Amino acid sequence: MNIWMTLRKALDLYPEKIGVVDGERSYTYQQVGERVAGLARFFQSRGLRQEDRISIIEVNSHAFLEAYYAAAGMGAILNPLNYRLAAREVAFILKDAGSRWLIAATRFADVVKGALKEGVPLEGVLWIGGTLDESYTIEFQNFEGAVSANVGDFEPVPIDEDRVAHLYYTSGTTGRPKGVMLTHKNVCSHALGTIAELKLVDTDVWGHIAPMFHLADAWATFAVTWVGARHVMVGQFEAEAVMTTIEKQKITLSNLIPTMLNLMIKNPRVAEYDFSSLREILSGGAPIAPELVRSIMETLGCDYIQTYGMTETSPYLTFSILKDHLKALPPDAQLKYKSKTGRPAIGVDLRVVDEQGIPIAADEQQVGEIWVKGDTVTPGYWNQPEETAIAFSDGWLRTGDLATLDPEGYVNIVDRRKDMIVSGGENVYSTEVENVLYMHPKILEAAVFGVPDERWGEAVCAAVVLKAGETATADEIISFCKENQAAYKAPKAIYFLDELPKTGSGKIYKKGLRDPFLRKKMHK
Repeated sequence: MNIWMTLRKALDLYPEKIGVVDGERSYTYQQVGERVAGLARFFQSRGLRQEDRISIIEVNSHAFLEAYYAAAGMGAILNPLNYRLAAREVAFILKDAGSRWLIAATRFADVVKGALKEGVPLEGVLWIGGTLDESYTIEFQNFEGAVSANVGDFEPVPIDEDRVAHLYYTSGTTGRPKGVMLTHKNVCSHALGTIAELKLVDTDVWGHIAPMFHLADAWATFAVTWVGARHVMVGQFEAEAVMTTIEKQKITLSNLIPTMLNLMIKNPRVAEYDFSSLREILSGGAPIAPELVRSIMETLGCDYIQTYGMTETSPYLTFSILKDHLKALPPDAQLKYKSKTGRPAIGVDLRVVDEQGIPIAADEQQVGEIWVKGDTVTPGYWNQPEETAIAFSDGWLRTGDLATLDPEGYVNIVDRRKDMIVSGGENVYSTEVENVLYMHPKILEAAVFGVPDERWGEAVCAAVVLKAGETATADEIISFCKENQAAYKAPKAIYFLDELPKTGSGKIYKKGLRDPFLRKKMHK
């Protein structure tokens, strides 16, 4: 298997079908194929060959999809960059990956120029959205010009499925970012699994809403293309723009992280939009409160699937899709299962083990670490054999996520191992406290984290964002938590913020909450 075959299938079966919609632009699959061929021929004319690295910094767009496939056809390795990174961080990744060319939107010109000043050994930049006339020793070209000037027959190179296709950088425990390698086999195995799990068909319309530099959305590039469905691009998340696109383009399914969904369903204008085209909304990247799941299903009028995965696993490991006999349960009982992390996905071997590596009891009480293996799991980290060795145990990838297991085989993440709070000798899992906070009618967003405390070892703290026009006191929220769960789990302090810090993929960034607190810069 290789990634190019997923596009080849769409070109053979759906050449005249609109495959990509990006704002006012749309392309048939045949046109997509021609553009991909032009981009690949451009890079080949510059001497790029198999396993050479090409990086890209861009919002969701047709160009991003074309880059994924052009690299695949050439056998090159694509390195998607988080566009929220600083120039120095981008420079580190470009150097570590050894990228020869960078595809960049002109809106990120300052970041790119800053990275170039760090001595990045790029050979050229392909600008999306214009051309910058700068005095650099490397080559600058316009993306559209490069594509159109290289139209012609393109013969994809033979690719072994175990060759690296993508390089995604993620935070390392030592502070040095790690390049996660995904092979053609990883990507294609995952695409086949999601096609089966989600019953993807050619009538589906996928909304690329979560960022394509992140696997929360990138996986859909290949699964959706393989079945000949339609891609609709949303450059960057903004609640009303997303709701407008769902209505106008009749999107049938998408994956959004909980913070995005929360902002949509609590938007004061949400009732004005038509979501009747939606059949499923997926959400992953963070545990989700059952009350939020209930609101999503009621507001959007579609089914909900909780997902869980990692960059290292292409990404999905579980889906909260109900087994058939569970659909006979009362609505509240079904909601409980829909809100869980889910049962293992097709092709994933998953177990939850204690500190000795022994499987835990399926009793929803004992907590263990999730270990996984399968064809979607990374072969390791780019040029970091030591980090690779640490991540695996007897062939199992140790995820670092702590979870319980129920008799039906559904896991439920309670925390990241590094985020678990030990307060007064008791383990407190941030997600269970957050679930209670999301039940409070005045709270829009919440995040729970631990800070050092002389008395308790660690104190449970919460940062919350209130809904527009609402007011609340810390005592009021702490009392609410004590009324709905054990008192020792209740936050010792509540911090009211205008917004919570987010990662590049839009997930709540807990380290960004802890660090300012420790520097005494948060206000109570």
